[in-house]
Amino acid sequence: MTSEHPALLPPPPPPPCPALAWPAAPLWPSKKKLYQAIAEGRSAVEGDHEEARLVLVKRESSFRKHLQWVLFNKYVPSLIQDGPQCGLVALWMAAHLLQSPTELSIERIVKVAKERGYTAQGEIFSAHDMALLAEEMCGCRAERLTGGMSGPNFGLILKHLASGKPVLIPYDEDFNHEPCQRRGHRAHWAVASGILLALKEGCLNKEEFQPDPVVPWLLLPGDSPACPMEGIQDAFVLAKQGKSLHYQLLGLEKLAQSNAQLKEMDPKRAADGSVYILPQGGMEVGLAGQVVLLH
Repeated sequence: MTSEHPALLPPPPPPPCPALAWPAAPLWPSKKKLYQAIAEGRSAVEGDHEEARLVLVKRESSFRKHLQWVLFNKYVPSLIQDGPQCGLVALWMAAHLLQSPTELSIERIVKVAKERGYTAQGEIFSAHDMALLAEEMCGCRAERLTGGMSGPNFGLILKHLASGKPVLIPYDEDFNHEPCQRRGHRAHWAVASGILLALKEGCLNKEEFQPDPVVPWLLLPGDSPACPMEGIQDAFVLAKQGKSLHYQLLGLEKLAQSNAQLKEMDPKRAADGSVYILPQGGMEVGLAGQVVLLH
């Protein structure tokens, strides 16, 4: 016996989903480095002592108050590097302590460095080449120190920074921009423009210095004080490099150790298919234990 009711039909299939409208381009440029994205839309803190004060206050507990702390610094502007240009960017920053900022562009430095055969991609693996480039670009006298940042060179570096002149320093840069020891695999250039010294009580002629108006335990130089060389218990350099808009306060001893062990180019970089200019004898001959003072 057949049913009088019609057969039930299955429900119709759901309508197709509307096509998703994907953006024509990614929201973040794929080639932009993290440090470039962080710096975008920001500006550096200007002034000889303003940013140093912020660093000191933030790390105040690590500075021993029974010592006398003296800060020398001359402000240099910030510039974020585009590719492996850390040395050329450091030179551009340093140039602002030697001449009018409007007279030299990073594009001009890169162009001349390539024409002279000092670089292929923007890299500088020779302190000797850096000194030659600095003299040509800045019209200054460049003094290349060898044998490390300790011993006799320690005093030369301190006096140079205290006089308001820059020092170009190669070192291995860690992820937080601090010096590390990776045999040169993270070789990087920074420009030091200042020095923070910790002195034993009584080793300073206080008539040549004045208390900082914001950080009362910090002393600033007067018109033309001599750099104190007696009773130094600790030393830091105030430096900038091309991956940050901010000053870094780097322990001089740790920086010297990093500078001394620059032995070889990162094997990954050496095998990336790009051409790089290395001096005869490699990075160890070109960078290890060397800095460049610009007069």
